[in-house]
Amino acid sequence: MGMIFFCSPIVSVFTNIFGCRQVAVVGAAVAFVGLLLSSFVRSLGPLYFTYGILFGCGCSFSYQPSLVILGQYFKKRLGLVNGIVTAGSSLFTITLPFVLDELIRSLGLYGTFRILCIFLFILFLAGFTYKPLMPNTKQSEKGKFKLPPAKEMCNFSIFKILSYRIWALGVPAALFGYFIPYVHLLNHVKERIGEHVPDTALILCLGITSGIGRLVFGRIADYVPGAKKVYLQVISFLLIGLMSMMIPLCRSFEALIVVCLIMGLFDGCFICIMAPIAFELVGAYHVSEAIGFLLGLMSIPMTVGPPIAGKLRDHLGTYDVAFYLAGVPPIIGGIILCAIPWVHEKRKRKEQATPVNGETTEKMLEIKPPPISDSYEKPSKELESVI
Repeated sequence: MGMIFFCSPIVSVFTNIFGCRQVAVVGAAVAFVGLLLSSFVRSLGPLYFTYGILFGCGCSFSYQPSLVILGQYFKKRLGLVNGIVTAGSSLFTITLPFVLDELIRSLGLYGTFRILCIFLFILFLAGFTYKPLMPNTKQSEKGKFKLPPAKEMCNFSIFKILSYRIWALGVPAALFGYFIPYVHLLNHVKERIGEHVPDTALILCLGITSGIGRLVFGRIADYVPGAKKVYLQVISFLLIGLMSMMIPLCRSFEALIVVCLIMGLFDGCFICIMAPIAFELVGAYHVSEAIGFLLGLMSIPMTVGPPIAGKLRDHLGTYDVAFYLAGVPPIIGGIILCAIPWVHEKRKRKEQATPVNGETTEKMLEIKPPPISDSYEKPSKELESVI
């Protein structure tokens, strides 16, 4: 997961140059090759390259375009669509552990890798459906490709937007404790309650309610105007933080079930509205960079949080302190995000009041969006108006 998010800033550059379709297809192909090669490796060292780098980078190149392309097709129902798309991962969270156990038992690890390549081949084919409705490359003439300047390929101008800077600070800050329950919860349950408990039930609870949360809150986000969608993310982080702190206080398996149900529900809320918030803060032309830079910043806290929690457990002999501390960053991050709607609305009012030749203007960024070239089809009126 860390490698998938870490590569996202680079993926945003390629997405702007080549488009969502090409990047997603190539990413799926690289991930396929990486996983297939991993099935023939018999030592740990080469797996760092085939599985860690090739497979991880390939998945990253496939993941981000799937979020960016939705904003080109959907406007009115963008939250619901993101909820439906991201709910797929919850479905596999529920079913895949049981399928993988059976596959590993019958085919072994390397045979399981080859079976999983089928899913990546499906992902490869699905990438061809990403028909672009907005330009992604600089073209001087129809059908003639021209590489854009380096300044436009690595477009850091979105960081001039204060509301985006706050978002890019608050979300990664919240994620220092985000993955700790997912990584260490089962070991904590075995230590606290015993080996006899059905620990897979906790994973099921997280997966089921996360899927429900993505669908429900994605639909709710469509009714929340503008940058106020951030308040849904604020609520999610606050409750995820509180539930993390509740884990050490649970003395029964039933209480842990309740905590996991709530945590999964608001985990789904946080995930499904990331792309809609990015569209609100920076606009459609720069959403690829916005998502890419955010995911890249998220990779660091998501990666370092669980090892720190494991180190605390080794030193203290219990996971209690790790879970208490895991609840602090989401709460701090949620508080930071509270400022975004006010800052964003203030900026919009200032831009609308700025006169240009007797008129008013609304610029999302100093760099103007590129014109649509003749090689791109114009969206139909239905897509522009109602979806």
